[in-house]
Amino acid sequence: MAKRMLRAAATLAAALGVSDVARAETNDAIGDLLVLEDAGPSSAQRREVEFTGAIERAPLAPPTAAPEAAPPSPPAAANPQQRTDPRPAPRAEADPDGYPVDLLISLANDAVFTKDPYPKGRRSDPRMIKLQVLLDRSNASPGVIDGIAGDNVVKAVRAFEEMIGHEVDGIVDAALWSALGGTSLEPVLTSYTITEQDVAGPFVPTMPQDYAEQAQLPGLAYRDAAELLAERFHMDEAFLRRLNPDVTFAEAGVDVVVANVGKPLKTRVAHVIADKGRKQLRGYDASGKLVVAYPATIGSADLPSPTGVHAVKAIAINPDYWYRPQVNFVQGANRKALRLPPGPNGPVGATWVGLDKPTYGLHGTPEPSKIDKTNSHGCVRLTNWDARELAGLVAPGVPVDFQEPEGAPVAENAPIAPRTPAAEPSRAIVEDLGDAAPPQTLEPLPPPREVPYARPRQSAMR
Repeated sequence: MAKRMLRAAATLAAALGVSDVARAETNDAIGDLLVLEDAGPSSAQRREVEFTGAIERAPLAPPTAAPEAAPPSPPAAANPQQRTDPRPAPRAEADPDGYPVDLLISLANDAVFTKDPYPKGRRSDPRMIKLQVLLDRSNASPGVIDGIAGDNVVKAVRAFEEMIGHEVDGIVDAALWSALGGTSLEPVLTSYTITEQDVAGPFVPTMPQDYAEQAQLPGLAYRDAAELLAERFHMDEAFLRRLNPDVTFAEAGVDVVVANVGKPLKTRVAHVIADKGRKQLRGYDASGKLVVAYPATIGSADLPSPTGVHAVKAIAINPDYWYRPQVNFVQGANRKALRLPPGPNGPVGATWVGLDKPTYGLHGTPEPSKIDKTNSHGCVRLTNWDARELAGLVAPGVPVDFQEPEGAPVAENAPIAPRTPAAEPSRAIVEDLGDAAPPQTLEPLPPPREVPYARPRQSAMR
């Protein structure tokens, strides 16, 4: 179905002269993006960790090929009795004024520069779809790919400008578009065939929000194959469903249209900046060059993130989560400590990068579309796929510098450490630190007023 849709879209676009326009206007300028206020300026060896989830990037595929399938999520099946206070699955919203699906796909793949600004609102725009995929491929993550203009896209554009030495203004011009690969014939939407592993689960069709109910489940897995595939291809789930309106995501062998996002970054990150002003996590190599940037939720007013410079202490894939209301926040009526099982829909998602400040870390999320739109409990929250990529780029000892917004006061209990300018990030500790300590000795009991943390499962380490 998806392959037929792609062929039909190409035929329709050809009839409308889209391809000819694409060839004729490759040097035009694109309209201004929404511009944010400038928040100011802001390769170590690592221990290998196992990962069997489904959020790794698929390799770039030629126009007629599909990305390779990733293995399924490991958590066990849910208890069917646990169905209270659920988080509903996203649904594709009705969009009577939007593009027909086949035309939207074709226009996204053939998108070119125009002088028209990107449309505002909640409608997916073909040029924005292409821009988001190109940014994702270029290691300047826009968060979820949904074809909608927003702050996370602008931040990604500004980060990519910094990466290539372009003027940092958040505006896409012809030179930037070309540097992103905008003139390439590589499609940004392609066909993928659902596999038996994709639909095998285990899944949690209705995820309770109450931690006590979550603690009773064998695992906090994806709800269904649609959510699994949306995260694998870095897409908003409702957007994935909109591109595939007749697909149930319950059968293997079915072709679907997905974002063509490419391979994970391999460059080692030697220094990380958690920029509270930009709401962005930025990774630098050993030479001080910005090599990767992710949109992030960094703490909140009630539960702020750390200040100063800390260091990566341990990395865990599919970690357990420990809820301790006596020393952290209280969720609902839960007054007792709870151990929540692992899974991508757990409170810290599928990845935990723990810091040397107890209970704090960089981690994933069960709701990627809300990154930089809601608060966290003091940690740095990323999409599951960005957190998983980060785990492969850092090692224990890599410094993480929490930078305050310009003009913000520094907390009195901030660690005494020199501020490292964004232009000259410090080098990471590069010696091999070996395996992490056993889970029972990895982290001390958190002191009062600090937030919960994830403890690595020993089986996830090697």
